[in-house]
Order: sequence, then C-alpha cells, then structure tokens
Amino acid sequence: MNILVALYSALAAGAASWLATGAVLRFLRRRGVLDIPNERSSHSAPTPRGGGIAVIGVLLAAWLILWLAGEGSAAPGNFWLVLGAGAGLALISWFDDVLGGLPAALRFAAQAIAVAAGLFALPEGDGVFQGALPAELDLALSGLIWLWFLNLFNFMDGIDGIAGSQTASAGLGLFALAVLFPAAAGLGPYGLVVAAVAIGFLPWNWQPARIFLGDVGSVPLGYVIGWLLLALASYGLWQAALLLVLYYFADASFTLFRRLLRGEAIWRAHHQHYYQFAVAAGRSHAHVVVVITGVNILLVGLALATTLSSTSAWSALAAGMLLTICLLWYLRVGQSRTTHAD
Repeated sequence: MNILVALYSALAAGAASWLATGAVLRFLRRRGVLDIPNERSSHSAPTPRGGGIAVIGVLLAAWLILWLAGEGSAAPGNFWLVLGAGAGLALISWFDDVLGGLPAALRFAAQAIAVAAGLFALPEGDGVFQGALPAELDLALSGLIWLWFLNLFNFMDGIDGIAGSQTASAGLGLFALAVLFPAAAGLGPYGLVVAAVAIGFLPWNWQPARIFLGDVGSVPLGYVIGWLLLALASYGLWQAALLLVLYYFADASFTLFRRLLRGEAIWRAHHQHYYQFAVAAGRSHAHVVVVITGVNILLVGLALATTLSSTSAWSALAAGMLLTICLLWYLRVGQSRTTHAD
C-alpha cells in the first residue's frame, strides 16, 4: 500500500463528496424531494433526502480509479462485480428515494443479487471462516451476514450524523488495521476513501441536518462496507471486522429480536432503536452521535489490539462486547432514568 497515494485519494474524495453533496442538495430542493416527518421520525422539518447519490458516486469513482491504478492488492480482477453491484443498488435506491413506491421485494431481490455477485470478488484464500466450514457453506453464510449487514446499515440511519460517523470510524479503523497488518494492506486505500466521503458529507448532515443520505446512500454504503469487512475477515481478522461495527450490529440485531418476540412486522418503519430511545428521552442528535462515536473510537482501538496475538484478539472482542452493552444501557436505561428524574 502506497500511503501517500491513499492519503491524496482520500483528500480528493472527501472534497468531491462535500462539493457534490451541496450540488445535490440544491437539485433536491428544486425537485421537492423531501422526507416529510411522521410519528416515527426523529426530525421535525421536511428535509431533502437522497444526498447519498453524491457520496456513493464519488466513492465508487474513487474505488474504480484505485483499482485501475493497481492500488490495493485486495481488489481482485473481478472487482468490477462489486463496483457494478454497488452502482446498481444506488440506482434502484435513488429511484425509490425520488419516486417512492418501489416494491420491497424488488429492492430485496436486488440486494441479494448484488451480494451473490460480490462474494466472487472477495480476496482469494481460506474464505471468511478461515477453512472452518466447507467452501460452499462459507460462501452461503458469508452472503447471509452481508445481506443482514447491508439492511441493518439502512435501518440504523435514523438521526442526524449517525451513518456518516459510523462510516468514518469504520473506514479509518480499517485503514489503521491495514497499516498494522501487512496481509490486509491492500484494503487500506479503499477504507480510507470510505472514511473520506463520509467526512465530506457530515457537515451537511450534522444536526440540524440540511440533507439526508436516503436509501441511495445507506444501502450501497452498507454494501461496500460489508465487502471490506468480509475481506478483512478473510485475512483472519474477523474479530477486528466485527469490532469496527459492533455497536451498529448490536443495536440493530437486538432491536430486531425484541420486535420479533412481540410479533411485530420487522420490515416496517419504527422508532425503537436504542439511539432513538435516547433522542426520545430528550438528548440531542449531536449528543447521541458524539457518545456513539466516542465508543466507536474505543472499539477501533480494540480492533487494532486483535492484531497482537490470538489471546489478545479474544480479549479485545470480549472487552468490545462489554463496552457495547454499556453503551446500549446508557442509551436506553440511563436516558429513561434521566427523564423520570426530571
């Protein structure tokens, strides 16, 4: 990995993301493409949605340039599958953001096809589960995890700044891992570009948000980050891959299980994520996102510790789980107690 090339690429991508988001914001305002608040919303004013078209457009263009330039050995010859599938998901999600009404079955089918294609563009080796499973089962289980992660990333984009902050911390963490762990060095430039486009978008999306990612941003972002995490796991760093997105994974998964136990329709919009409880209790979007980002930074540190030894990897994962449970408690129980005390 050429660190200077990675840094220059990230700077250019971040600036392009910021500029492109501003242009898209003006376009969406003219077209009246707005997210109208309802009883499940965490915002109170109509806000343009679909800003993710700028973010994912810049990201895929930067990834294409890196791949064609030979930067990042992790991207195989058929990496075009990931780029094409990501672009396809963005296109479908864009139409849904702008026009609305695309059937959920169509969107889910497109996601499944994109994941199936992307599995064949993972780095060669022992697979995501490092030879612990037969190759066919490894691919199938990896695909299911990827599909779930893609959707949970979309589910979790519910307050100002949360998706951009998670994307930035995951991308920066992956870049740091690539620097420390030579086998995964090829992923570094791609992770840094992911962080850069998110940072370029955040000034537009910080509370009070002037624009939302929309599905066109959150769906393909979940897809490309999922590819990076599975690629990282295929190098043996699966604990690190999980730690980078552990809060997102835990919040979405626990919320889903709670709703399943109550017999609720899990595919319908709701207001029951842990971060949403904290906002409902009176905490600002910015406060909640800063707290989550602080924990994400600690999780990145624990992810880096997994590279030291097998023992440290398991210890770091256990510490990360405990830290995430404490965060979920703070967002849900701690905020409820604060509200009652007031």
